[in-house]
Amino acid sequence: MADPLSGLVGFARTLRHAGLACDPQRVQAYAAAVEQLDVSSPVELYWAGRLTLCSEPDDLARYDAAFTAWFGQRISVSGSERPVMPQPQRSKMAALVSPPDGQPGVESSDDEELRVFASDIEVLHHRDIADLTVAERDHLRQLMTLLKLDPPRRTALRARPARRGRLDGHRTVRAMLATGGEPARLRHVRPADRPRRVVLLIDVSGSMSPYADALLRFAHAVVRRGPSTEVFTVGTRLTRVSRQLRLRDPEEALAAAGRAVPDFHGGTRLGETLRAFLDRWGQRGIARQAIVVVFSDGWERGEADLLGEQMARLRRLAKAVLWVNPHAGRAGYAPVQSGIAAALPFVDVLLAGHSLATLRRLWSHVRDPQLSARTEVSHA
Repeated sequence: MADPLSGLVGFARTLRHAGLACDPQRVQAYAAAVEQLDVSSPVELYWAGRLTLCSEPDDLARYDAAFTAWFGQRISVSGSERPVMPQPQRSKMAALVSPPDGQPGVESSDDEELRVFASDIEVLHHRDIADLTVAERDHLRQLMTLLKLDPPRRTALRARPARRGRLDGHRTVRAMLATGGEPARLRHVRPADRPRRVVLLIDVSGSMSPYADALLRFAHAVVRRGPSTEVFTVGTRLTRVSRQLRLRDPEEALAAAGRAVPDFHGGTRLGETLRAFLDRWGQRGIARQAIVVVFSDGWERGEADLLGEQMARLRRLAKAVLWVNPHAGRAGYAPVQSGIAAALPFVDVLLAGHSLATLRRLWSHVRDPQLSARTEVSHA
């Protein structure tokens, strides 16, 4: 019988990604509690984790979301009542599990499923989003809600008081005057930091349709963590969807964004839409010293020269410009399309964005623009 411990540890690792402070002591307590319970009971697994892995009230909502994503079971808890039982149907994750030996009717044991859950989650992180089944896409949406994408930081112009750091002469002198000229404690300041603006430009043309839903959900996860994030869709028109994506519920946010975008699955005129963005928004402040990420496959039906000119304008305004092309992760890819060829000289780094793992890698570049400067243009 397979050891379920790896699956439980993987669940704890998922909780850490969701922001819970699951230190080794809590994970050990969770494993010890599970040993005393019926591991085939989702309710007992739920309460064992909730009582040992959560440390504050804010953890409960994230724990519930992570439990549903990992075990495919939603445990309903109302008020002080003890759990209501899970839904009778099999876990959605079961659809990700290949039947043993090609026998679709054979039921695997719960221990085996726990082990497979862990491996399937890892596999799903690296799968091309365009190739996912309906069940896998549903599971990916739940994983998207667990993303913790803290915005990049920048040094603010003003410093803040601190116990150590640069001597603050003005405050020190004022303190001495307040005491009649007697020596006073030295005052210090340290540089403060603020969130750096992030701008996401998402191509929603027909060639990007397999990725549009996942990219908008990724943008929703970014907007939730970074209030200064701005999101636009580009295709044949430019549409600002930042306000719609600020809705807390992902499904409501995606539905609102879908109603606002008139050119889903249409053509691509990146040069014209990028010029509209720069004229109306970018040059007026949104793109200045921001991290700008363009999600597009670079299939340009307009003038490639115009796209190159606008990318040059954008590069002069932004702190860094990243281009994410889902096709860049495929073997044999070469940036020879007219659009991407015109834009590439003004891009800090070209990245793939075809899977959850590559989107996480993208965010490491957003958090650290110097990482892009140190990295040669990458197609993987």
